[in-house]
Amino acid sequence: MRILVVAVLLIVLSSCNDKVAKRSNSFTSVEIETIITEDSLLDVRAIKIANGKVWFAGSNGNFGFESIDEMNKENSNVFGSSDFGERLSYWSRLFKSDTSALAIRSIDKIEDALFVLSIASPAMLYKFEDNEIKLVYQENHPKAFYDSMDFWNDQEGIAIGDPTDDCMSVIITRDSGETWTKLPCEDLPKTLDGEAAFAASDTNIAIVDNHTWVATGGKASRILYSPDKGATWEVYDTPIIQGKETTGMYSLDFYDAQHGFAIGGDYTQPNDTIGNKIRTEDGGKTWSVVANGKGPGYRSCVQYVPNSNAKELVAVGFNGIDYTNNAGDSWKHLSDEGFYTIRFLNDSVAYAAGKGRISKLTFKN
Repeated sequence: MRILVVAVLLIVLSSCNDKVAKRSNSFTSVEIETIITEDSLLDVRAIKIANGKVWFAGSNGNFGFESIDEMNKENSNVFGSSDFGERLSYWSRLFKSDTSALAIRSIDKIEDALFVLSIASPAMLYKFEDNEIKLVYQENHPKAFYDSMDFWNDQEGIAIGDPTDDCMSVIITRDSGETWTKLPCEDLPKTLDGEAAFAASDTNIAIVDNHTWVATGGKASRILYSPDKGATWEVYDTPIIQGKETTGMYSLDFYDAQHGFAIGGDYTQPNDTIGNKIRTEDGGKTWSVVANGKGPGYRSCVQYVPNSNAKELVAVGFNGIDYTNNAGDSWKHLSDEGFYTIRFLNDSVAYAAGKGRISKLTFKN
């Protein structure tokens, strides 16, 4: 029996080592294939990969999806499927009025519904389900400005925005997005002077199981942390560059409950590389600056490469695409092609969005 157990353990260890070996080769290049290019999309800063589709939303009120299985087929741009009933044009558009389109910077998808959230007052959150469009939350405060949205599961979700009082704006749903409640400032850490967030890539929020991290930015750039899906909150300082309205964390990602990475800088000084990349190995309690004065300057989005043991990340911004295979200690510039946001489909293929386009990125060893 002991011999059998030892044999099984050796097989398991061998299998694990094989998986690690598959990720030992570093990315050396990236192939970029544009799948949607449309001037009327303007800036696309919100994408989501779910249900075999790349969902997107743009600053001109446009939103829709591209089917991954249909990528290489002509006339594949469609919005709508069995998710919402009849097949429609690949985009639709939401308007504040007859002439002004909503600027959408946040999108998320649960099993049976799609959500899009506009930024400024009136901030409007729409739910699309069963071929029905519903406005499920609206905020008319003059300071309303929502930056990012994410879901813990098919019932519970969160969106965050700039302060309208003396705390960050946090709205939460516990009923699959039918209703949303704004948390009172008594339940949240108080903001510091000039602290807000950036609606740059829909990656201000990171979720691992019940853990939630929110990146703020501006004159103060800190981490808001909840261990219990938004029921209670703590706040942690970071050493990222801050002090101006344009500085701080623009994007945040966590590989697991311990390992996280944030990137940003100052978009008005995009080549500055001092203090704009930070890493945590204790769940966000403490952070350290990495690659100080080296690697990419301002970037609007960073994401871990799947199955990379928290070692590989890709960062994108309007100045290009960069990659690290040592948790951010050093970086390789892969492309000058500019994008605002990126999401991985698997450990070698991602989709990125930017100015008037959405592209498939295939990373090569």
